[in-house]
Amino acid sequence: MSDPIWKKSGKHEVPEAIMRFMAGQDVELDRELLPFDIRASRAHARGLARIGVLSDDQAGAMGRELDALADAFAAGEFVLDHGFEDGHSAIEAWLTERLGETGKRIHAGRSRNDQVAVALRLYLKDRLQRLAGLCSDIAEVALQRADAERDVPLPGHTHLQQAMPSSLGLWWAGHAEAFVDNAELATAIREWLDASPLGTASGFGVNLALDRDGVAEELGFKRLAVNPQNAQAARGKVELRAIDALAAATSDLRRLCWDLSLYASQEFGYVKVSPEFCTGSSIMPNKLNPDGVELLRALHATVVGARAELDAVLSLPSGYQRDLQDTKPPVLRAFGRGLEGLALVPALLAGLEWNRERMILAIGAPMHATDRANELVAEGMSFRDAYRKVGEELDQLAEREAADSLAARVSPGGCGDLLLDRIEGRMRAVRSRARE
Repeated sequence: MSDPIWKKSGKHEVPEAIMRFMAGQDVELDRELLPFDIRASRAHARGLARIGVLSDDQAGAMGRELDALADAFAAGEFVLDHGFEDGHSAIEAWLTERLGETGKRIHAGRSRNDQVAVALRLYLKDRLQRLAGLCSDIAEVALQRADAERDVPLPGHTHLQQAMPSSLGLWWAGHAEAFVDNAELATAIREWLDASPLGTASGFGVNLALDRDGVAEELGFKRLAVNPQNAQAARGKVELRAIDALAAATSDLRRLCWDLSLYASQEFGYVKVSPEFCTGSSIMPNKLNPDGVELLRALHATVVGARAELDAVLSLPSGYQRDLQDTKPPVLRAFGRGLEGLALVPALLAGLEWNRERMILAIGAPMHATDRANELVAEGMSFRDAYRKVGEELDQLAEREAADSLAARVSPGGCGDLLLDRIEGRMRAVRSRARE
């Protein structure tokens, strides 16, 4: 490893084993953050030029070298490895090697504290935008299928017991609206954390009249994280809220995948999962298992596990503490695995094949009891009397049809009036907000 950027001219040496422990996974993790760190460094250099700390020529040279570093990193020609303490030191080393004394000036007016904080916020803005887009993609497929299969009967269950006739339209629309909710949540949290901490340095400000507003605008932030102490204390807090948005999506995905796991079993037999999401058994020749569905169901565990790990680190006083280095692994792990899984869901949903005959046959006569009770209420009977009367006459419901039940369920949002246009309108609106 090259000398750390904090090394002074004295004889202070840290043994390699201790240095390796303190560096942790920083180098590997910073490969994910380096493009955002480079972006922030470029804007910081231009900001320094605007207040006279750098000349325009110096800032221009830094900008060109930072562009070269970004290109080299993207092409695999520059590798962030353990020759560096972290991504921040790699950027400074690159500039110093190529620009000499000019390169050494990049760190004026900033600390690694606000450097990582701004890179993380840029990263989270990007990932939350992706999350909102993926949730909208899932909702769009679900809405298309809700429209196409709106009148296909599906047995409704509560407590895993037969309940009432439902429809694929209602099932699909329910999952669609859940993912629109999740897209809105991701967008709202993205807007909430859209504040630049760059220029707060180590949490106390600096004695330079930094153009913080100009740098924030260049980086695409809506506002500043104004107070330096709060900017540091927000480390971890903003990551927690971002993971909350991700967890909301994976929680709804878990429920959807539970439905599919049950419905695809031989006992239910309602749906067939595309073979692309299935694998066989190592011992049973007859098996084709929906492993993709099951692993997507498990995705939520990765996300909430990461959230618990992050939350446990944050029992800290004001001011920067090195513990905060350990907030990066769970955040990057959660978003890496979470977005990878969510990206597969639209294809999974588009490829489902439903067994209509099996679903209709599974709707037994007693499942029409609630419909009949409500019919008696419409005729003037109190609901409780209707409830008791129908409960004593279940054998009289055998001739009822599921299609008639669905058509009669006209309460707004129900099987007979799905209001898909309202859900779709929200989806279009959140897509527009995410693009902005």
